[in-house]
Amino acid sequence: MEPTMGIAYYQVDSFTQKVFAGNPAGVCVLAEWLDKSTLLNIARENGLAETAFIIKGRDEYAIRWFTPDIEMDLCGHATLAAAHVVSKYLDKTDTVKFRSPTDEIDIKVTDGLVSMVLPKRVPTPCNPPQVLLDSVNIQPMAALQSRDYIFVYESEDDIRNIEVNPLIFNRINLDPGGLCVTAASSTCDFVSRYFTPQSTILEDPVTGSAHCSLIPYWASVLKKDKMEARQISHRQGDLYCENRENEVIVSGYAVTYKIGEIFIGQQL
Repeated sequence: MEPTMGIAYYQVDSFTQKVFAGNPAGVCVLAEWLDKSTLLNIARENGLAETAFIIKGRDEYAIRWFTPDIEMDLCGHATLAAAHVVSKYLDKTDTVKFRSPTDEIDIKVTDGLVSMVLPKRVPTPCNPPQVLLDSVNIQPMAALQSRDYIFVYESEDDIRNIEVNPLIFNRINLDPGGLCVTAASSTCDFVSRYFTPQSTILEDPVTGSAHCSLIPYWASVLKKDKMEARQISHRQGDLYCENRENEVIVSGYAVTYKIGEIFIGQQL
């Protein structure tokens, strides 16, 4: 029996200009929405931090994002990957509009640099749960919260040396957020890492959505609205950031790793 459905599939490394770096994301181009359990199964089968599903409309693309575990409210690196696919392979355009269940995301592509207008999430000081403090090996000098908890540290070396104990960390449910650790840097404006409890992938390599909160925070600390950021996971990625009154701009490059097709249904 022939496969009953074929889905165009792209795997893209986001926030980098070379493969095997940045954050890999899957992009599935659908003709219509499949049921949520199927979308989740595809994301789980892909085995990546995020898979974006897109459907072309008249003037925009509908978009949804799935980890191997849950549907997300926003994913920066998978949105960047989807914009890269639309710009390079589908419409060959330098402007893209996505509509998610909660937001509209306008994107401009300039010489391969994908710039996303994302919602601004200003973090506020907080008293984090003790279990969250107990889960990290270095205590922060400040803690804030928006969608995510943000731990601020004194140095980039602290960020590199952070270890998260998953046995403690997984006791807390931050769905759909996580823990972002950050510090100022001498090689760029600020660095970060990002961890998600109760997740198949503990550390996200490069987290565009976390910068919705990091950008306004560091803009206020550094007294500048245009900044360069680096997420210093083992894959590492670079982000070009701009703070605006009611939104943030998160920009980065992307490179295609894989193009293929996903088949769902009984096969020979």
